[in-house]
Amino acid sequence: MVALFGGILISLKTFAAVVLFAMDAYPILVWAFFSGLVAASIYLLVREQRGWGVLEFIGLLFGTAFILTISYMAPSQLPAHGWILFLGGFVAICAMILPGISGSFILLLVGLYPVFLQAIHHLEIVKLLWFGAGCITGLVVFSRFLLWLLNSYHSQTLAVLIGFLIGSLSVTWPWKQSLLTTVDSHGRTVVLQQENLNPLNYLTVTGNEPVIIWAIVWALVGVGLVAGVELTANWLKKKHSKV
Repeated sequence: MVALFGGILISLKTFAAVVLFAMDAYPILVWAFFSGLVAASIYLLVREQRGWGVLEFIGLLFGTAFILTISYMAPSQLPAHGWILFLGGFVAICAMILPGISGSFILLLVGLYPVFLQAIHHLEIVKLLWFGAGCITGLVVFSRFLLWLLNSYHSQTLAVLIGFLIGSLSVTWPWKQSLLTTVDSHGRTVVLQQENLNPLNYLTVTGNEPVIIWAIVWALVGVGLVAGVELTANWLKKKHSKV
């Protein structure tokens, strides 16, 4: 566990400034990259699904509707109170141990991803402690439940997870328009509500270039990254089995 969390924190600390800069300077490309990651994850989970019955399709529709409902109801940015960071860490670590679901995506969904990156970048210890406490609690509480769920209802659980990812494509849609913003205590502009736009209308509505070609390129980079990790894992597994 020390190795796992140590690797996560080092990675975040190393790339926090880069990600923060990219989200401010190239938001369309960052969201396109996330969309590519999600799309590739959907393919991998569908490939692992053992079969599709009535319950599996119900689970798929439930997972999709659940994420879409949250994404349209919840604000894009939650306040960075301690208890909210605790719950964010709790849910994010649960997502991290689910197959195909990204903890970073969950933080993006509830608007805590920029908050967490800022805390890492500026070493805001109190916020990190709240988040870390939520992660540890979630790992202890949820891991046993997830193990039972996958052992008892594997295909139905996997169908719900696929639905989560399909619904999340609405959250990671690259072309967005800010509807409501505010300024936080550090003087940073924070988006509270957004809506997705047609990329063909993006220039007319926002006055900014949609950079569709580059968005497609970065989405493919996201797909390639997931595929590369999967191929590397399979190669290492085969190599280990031969040894």
